[in-house]
Amino acid sequence: MTRRRWVIVAVAVVVIGAAAGSAYWLRRDTSPEITVETIRSRDLEAIVSASGKIQPKRQVNVSANTMGRVTRIAVEEGERVRAGQFLLEIDPGSLEGQLQRGEASVAAARSSLAQARSSADQARTNVEQARATLELARQSLKRQEELWKGGLTTRESLDRAQNEVSVRAAELKAREQEVQTRTQEIQTREEQIKQEQAGLATTRYNLSQVIISSPMDGIITRRNIEQGENVVVGTMNNAGTVLLTVADMSVIEAEVEVDETDIPNVTLGQKAMVTIDAVPDRMFRGRVTEIGNSPIQQTGTQTNNQQQATNFKVVITLEEEVPDVRPGFTCTADITTATRKNVVSVPIQALAAREMLFDERGTL
Repeated sequence: MTRRRWVIVAVAVVVIGAAAGSAYWLRRDTSPEITVETIRSRDLEAIVSASGKIQPKRQVNVSANTMGRVTRIAVEEGERVRAGQFLLEIDPGSLEGQLQRGEASVAAARSSLAQARSSADQARTNVEQARATLELARQSLKRQEELWKGGLTTRESLDRAQNEVSVRAAELKAREQEVQTRTQEIQTREEQIKQEQAGLATTRYNLSQVIISSPMDGIITRRNIEQGENVVVGTMNNAGTVLLTVADMSVIEAEVEVDETDIPNVTLGQKAMVTIDAVPDRMFRGRVTEIGNSPIQQTGTQTNNQQQATNFKVVITLEEEVPDVRPGFTCTADITTATRKNVVSVPIQALAAREMLFDERGTL
């Protein structure tokens, strides 16, 4: 076959293909595809969807009430613990020294109080003796005055009796003042004992705090301390060291963020279905148990051109047990805010909203 014939055959094939394509294109069905559904009665539900995190209903951050070095740790992260179970110990050495000093101070204060009471008893005895001596001096003065009236004594004896009464009266006053001083000293010693006992009680309490036990049954969800590290006690301006976190996983909650436009439709007690990303192909029933009154504070700065969404926290308590659940799992909740039973309905895709203008006679 010559080259000319090959060219003729190729041109013929192209022409035939073009003709076939044109015929197919002209015969194609250009009508639009639609989906048809029968209008019927259905049960309808209004759903509010939101995402969030799985959290235990009760969670306790265990901090230290005393400073020191951790000498023992008995638990690992993820371990189950019982209420009162030993968790860790802080070095009690310095507190034990404070306890001994406090006990010695209390003992010394009690000894001083005993001495003050003994001195006060002796001062009271001296007062009684001074009072008796004064009474004798007064009786002697009375006799001298009677003798002086009868001319039976000298002026010197009378003056000596009067001076004796004055001396004994001054001595009694001094003894009474000494009793008051000893009484005040006893009160001071008693107050000192109270102060020393209060300091000793504080030291004993701090010493009891070096042994940290679990506040409840639960799981150690976080451990921030290692043996040998030092712990810091919280102050007004600085937070203390969070040693452990114990979570009670018997009651699980889903904390989700709901948009402000949906919050008016959400009420306490509404049913919800929660899907947990870590537990696929399963949904868990729950109910709304808490609705935030204040919006969730957004982190970061907000620019003038970008507005952040306003969300509110909604807590859903799960009514089913979740296997191998851990705090912080991501979840999605569908909250049923309204239901309608057996109502005539059509798919929302079949509805279209148009603005229609009417004149005064009600015609378009």
